[in-house]
Amino acid sequence: MKKIYIIDESNDYSKDLQKEVNAEVYYFNSSEVALEEMLKHRPDVVITDLLLSKMDGFEFIEKINTYFKQEIKVLVCTGISQDKFVSKAMELGVYYYMLKPINIANLAKRVEEALSEVKVMRVVSNPQNSVKALDEKISYIFMTVGIPAHIKGYKFLREAIKLSIQDPNIINSITKKLYPSIAERFETTSSKVERAIRHAIEVAWNRGKIENINDLFGVTVYSSNEKPTNGEFIALVADKMLMEM
Repeated sequence: MKKIYIIDESNDYSKDLQKEVNAEVYYFNSSEVALEEMLKHRPDVVITDLLLSKMDGFEFIEKINTYFKQEIKVLVCTGISQDKFVSKAMELGVYYYMLKPINIANLAKRVEEALSEVKVMRVVSNPQNSVKALDEKISYIFMTVGIPAHIKGYKFLREAIKLSIQDPNIINSITKKLYPSIAERFETTSSKVERAIRHAIEVAWNRGKIENINDLFGVTVYSSNEKPTNGEFIALVADKMLMEM
């Protein structure tokens, strides 16, 4: 039978998960002990917090990758929601990033997907905090397609997508309503908003992550030689978000 290891120093949810999955679930409150056990009996899935005392969660994941060549799927369940931590986890090949408090049914579904080798990499959040969840989903998409958080267009583009989700018709008035709304919020001009969003999209295409973009949306949307307009990209992401809500 397949094995699942949970490493969490403050939250033992192994018994609840055991009832939901067709696998053996083992709980460890020490990353060092868990790693020793992995070397003896390799698990199929590891679920870990990032807040670990002996070694931080990223160091723990790096060790797992080193020993097992990323053959073990790692899911992160943590209370940390900052973009930089999510980004770091994705860089390390984390299969799924879930925020506490944990919904066992959702976790079980992701574990089953990992066990059956379904290719899924998403960020989920507390369903009671829909605004926070939406921000994190958009941030994940930006990280996947290669839009860095430090450029101005990042925050403008995220705001544009959120406004388009709230009012899908606003995308048809991108210069008269959308850009001015963003400009007013960030105390800048519509032209600067337009240029910054254009630059953010160009950065993604120049990084050559077109395959990630097409995988994300499930179809071949664009090639490396064709960049979407601001409105096309905003509408594409907003539509994806609306379908998943």
